[in-house]
Amino acid sequence: MINDSASVDIVALGKRYGPEWAGVQAVEGVDLRIASGEFVAVVGASGCGKSTVLRILAGFEDASSGSISVGGTPVTGPGPDRGVVFQDYGLFPWLTVRENVSYGPRRRRLPKSRVTELADRFIEAVGLTRFAGKFPGQLSGGMQQRVAIARVLANEPKVLLMDEPFGALDALTRSDLQAELKRIHVETKTTVVFVTHSIEEAVFLADRVVVMTGGASHGVPGHISRIVEIDLPTERDVTDHAFNEYKREISDLVHGVGDHV
Repeated sequence: MINDSASVDIVALGKRYGPEWAGVQAVEGVDLRIASGEFVAVVGASGCGKSTVLRILAGFEDASSGSISVGGTPVTGPGPDRGVVFQDYGLFPWLTVRENVSYGPRRRRLPKSRVTELADRFIEAVGLTRFAGKFPGQLSGGMQQRVAIARVLANEPKVLLMDEPFGALDALTRSDLQAELKRIHVETKTTVVFVTHSIEEAVFLADRVVVMTGGASHGVPGHISRIVEIDLPTERDVTDHAFNEYKREISDLVHGVGDHV
């Protein structure tokens, strides 16, 4: 069940909103290389620019300076090599689960047998086989987000971009989907860039956690403060001492405690 993933290279990335003389420099000097198949989480306070970087990587916004490439190809706009999952599920309410998940492969004009194979594979991967004939309005919020993830994965992106995908869910559903996403990542080896406000979620999911600080409210552009490699086994216990040491370290970085400023 392994997909063809790709590396991501972000070089001296900057984003300015408004004119040079009166605009706001939202992000500046962001440098980051993400290996093929790696899971990277991006954390930081509101306004630090983490979602801005993700939108530029998705091709939804243009960079003001610097560059981003995926698998060596410059990002110049949205493309099928990148799949995006937002907090808002964005499902078509008039289509069933199966129809939503198979929408992308059908638009790509894949053979019917391949469309069926992809839909079945990823509906099963998110545990919704019994609900394939249901409409989004008949599903819970957590189930709708599972459909959104399956729909993106069925397009076989090289990079999966996720912007606070579990932010609106209750704690138990969020925990279940975190475990599901980790399992899917282990199986597919898709490169993942995951933006979140939750430090615990970042440590639970990621190989590395990118900490961004700054932003307009701080008077300096958003930038990468530190990158923390999470040296923990794939199966992680949120009550483990080492797990909570990582949480404390990253929390200090996010909030500018002590020598981390």
